[in-house]
Amino acid sequence: MAKTAEKPKTESHQFQAEVAKLLQLMVHSVYSDRDVFLRELISNAADALDKLRYEAIAAPALLEEAPLLNIAITPDKAAKTLTIADSGIGMGEDELIDNLGTIAKSGTQAFVEKAGQGVNLIGQFGVGFYSAFIVANRVEVTSRKAGTDDSFTWASEGLGTFTVMPAEKGPRGTAIVLHLKDDALEFLEGWKIEQVVRAYSDHIGHPIMLAEGSEAPKQINTANAIWTRPKSEVTAEQHKEFFGHVSGSYSDPAMTIHYRAEGRHEYTVLLYVPAERPFDLYDPERRGRQKLYVKRVYIADDAELLPPYLRFVRGVIDSEDMPLNLSREMLQHNPQVAAIRKAVTNKVLGEIKKFSESDAEKFLKMWEIFGPVIKEGLYEDFEHRDQLFAFARFRSTKNASVTLKDYVAGLKENQTAIYYLAGEDAVKAAASPQLEGYKARDVEVLLFVDPVDSFWVRTAMGFDGKPFKSVTQGTADLDLIAVKDAPPKSEVKESATAKLIVAMKESLGDKVKDVRSSTRLTDSAVCLVADGELDRTLEKLLARQKDSGVNVSAPVLEINAGHPLIVVLAAAADGGASSPELADAAQLLLDQAHVLEGEPVDDPAGFSRRMANVLTRAFARQ
Repeated sequence: MAKTAEKPKTESHQFQAEVAKLLQLMVHSVYSDRDVFLRELISNAADALDKLRYEAIAAPALLEEAPLLNIAITPDKAAKTLTIADSGIGMGEDELIDNLGTIAKSGTQAFVEKAGQGVNLIGQFGVGFYSAFIVANRVEVTSRKAGTDDSFTWASEGLGTFTVMPAEKGPRGTAIVLHLKDDALEFLEGWKIEQVVRAYSDHIGHPIMLAEGSEAPKQINTANAIWTRPKSEVTAEQHKEFFGHVSGSYSDPAMTIHYRAEGRHEYTVLLYVPAERPFDLYDPERRGRQKLYVKRVYIADDAELLPPYLRFVRGVIDSEDMPLNLSREMLQHNPQVAAIRKAVTNKVLGEIKKFSESDAEKFLKMWEIFGPVIKEGLYEDFEHRDQLFAFARFRSTKNASVTLKDYVAGLKENQTAIYYLAGEDAVKAAASPQLEGYKARDVEVLLFVDPVDSFWVRTAMGFDGKPFKSVTQGTADLDLIAVKDAPPKSEVKESATAKLIVAMKESLGDKVKDVRSSTRLTDSAVCLVADGELDRTLEKLLARQKDSGVNVSAPVLEINAGHPLIVVLAAAADGGASSPELADAAQLLLDQAHVLEGEPVDDPAGFSRRMANVLTRAFARQ
């Protein structure tokens, strides 16, 4: 009796939670631009072809079976299916499970979180393979990895689970079969497929073939890499679509940088600066995402061809003379790559500067998004610091955006430094009491409210011969700068102020490093300043970091000798007021200074008790 052949084993799997959420959006959303699914699947197919071509550099046998690299689109009206197939690298069983059942670093998880605020976002961002469920109620993926004999089929209806099972040996690569929904049958029409491909995927550097019925397959894209075309022949729409291909964002780029370098090294550059903030801009694992090609052969997309502070720039760099057998491990140490990195960085910074001068309004929008990241270069990249200073913008007490060049041009007579105040909030920083003396003298102060500001300014020697000086650190050197419209000075008895300072020092002890009279205060009674190597904002930032070894040191308490409260307290100290009353007043003044800094008081219960005592004595005397 003949033995019955065993059926292939089918395994069922659950989607990762984030994928399940994304599928809910895909399946149940009313979607206004369904074309996104085709451009995404074609883009994935192109990546698979690029990866195979790279692997074949070291292992040419991978291409022997089917040397032609292309993408085939086959509509079947009778079966209501649309197939997108490629002859690329393919996937094994584990890769099908990992790549199609979980989210890795594609940014899709961040997209899901954002899309929860409104599904219209779907049309602005690439959602990869899962966009197939916008038009399909069932998706089947059959794949065979290059260099292997085993094929596997992945299948799902997008309802939370998927299956993977062995399949008959098929051609190398991947074939995605979409069982279309009844309201998506227009994608079985040849004219519709051609329209989408020409609009969104014409830049793909591999032939995209359309096979309709019994007709011979025909190529429906130019298959000409966009960066190889003359700059004058590429339209804004083509740039927009290619930018979407390399970035996953389908808005217009803010900047396009397209040129060919000739000389010692020959290479073509096509880079874009986004107009919108990427979801993972501050992801510590995010690095340069520029794709490196050699003679149109894809090599890597993590070659870090630009420094980390330009990590938002996306695009392609294609070398004509780099060795094709360059391994990914060798990229970081290759002198040719280093030379290209330096030259392209200089070019990008130069183009950003030109952009800042030619279209100030658009540049400021870009700076608002990417300025905090670009300023990381002021700390990390000393070589290019002057180039960055040339277009960097800063908020100040007078301007929402000012360059260092304009700041220096507006220096007051006898002003010898570029003054800045570091803080963690622009509104609070602008209201800081430490600014009062500078405002009284009409001196502009830069407001550094990005965390990186506190770091780069410590390593910067200055700008145009003028050093950077914190208004919250050390003594204020304002005596030589005239006060604008100065009011008459009240009579202040210096000896009385000195007695008050002695009493406050004795009362506060090691809670403060010193108590001294201030030249930076005009309206407030007190403020805190640092008197060590670190600015108070930087010291607080470092103290929050584990293992930094930095603790917040005792501040200097400065008092405004001309303030009515200080005048009254000084008179009381001069007249021999009781120590407990002055002690309470000193502690309340220190607490007030901390509150002005946006900090909590050290002892809320003590603060409440002292305030009650002061109010009781004040009203009892009436």
